[in-house]
Amino acid sequence: MATPGFSSNLLDGTGLPIWISDLACFHDRGDCLHVVRDLAPATALAVLGADSTLIRPCELPKIKQGYNVSLGALSLATEADRCGTLLAGCIGPWTFVYDDLGLANDDHKTQGLSANGRDAAAAEYSINAVARLSYAIDGQEIFESSHDNLVLEDDLAGMTPELIAAFGDAGTFDLDYLPGEPDSEIFTRVLCALADLRCTLDDLRRTPLLIAPY
Repeated sequence: MATPGFSSNLLDGTGLPIWISDLACFHDRGDCLHVVRDLAPATALAVLGADSTLIRPCELPKIKQGYNVSLGALSLATEADRCGTLLAGCIGPWTFVYDDLGLANDDHKTQGLSANGRDAAAAEYSINAVARLSYAIDGQEIFESSHDNLVLEDDLAGMTPELIAAFGDAGTFDLDYLPGEPDSEIFTRVLCALADLRCTLDDLRRTPLLIAPY
């Protein structure tokens, strides 16, 4: 299992970055990770469609996430109505937004995040275990693929140098796949490598976070 950009303590048993594994709901996970460079977390939340009047600081509860609710949703006490939550923070020049139900995932929103010369990307994981990546620069999508259509030796040639390097760090997590074949968590690792989100939940607890219902 070659994932050169991630030490073993930063991934769970499926190759998912551990901080997302610890945030996501246990049952029927279907989520999206958004990243954008040089955009404030509150602005990123607004671009994704969050109501700016409902954005607030977040302190993640010191408990495990629920069977069908994420840790972010628990912090908003939204288990009963199962609304989605958008959890945002900033590490270095990159802002991340963890979209616990994948409700804000939209290629046009990724392109909107990337307006005015920025880089932005979204890695979706559906409840059917289908993964998809969208990457945009300056308002234009420049790469899109699902993991089962990804052919690394062919597709890498059309990527930016930063994205190529992120794929190199993400590597492959074999499990039941053929050695070297893309796994269903590859795009989430790519975004975590791209935005240097190589962290744990404890690291996130030390990072100022914003959250909004969606």
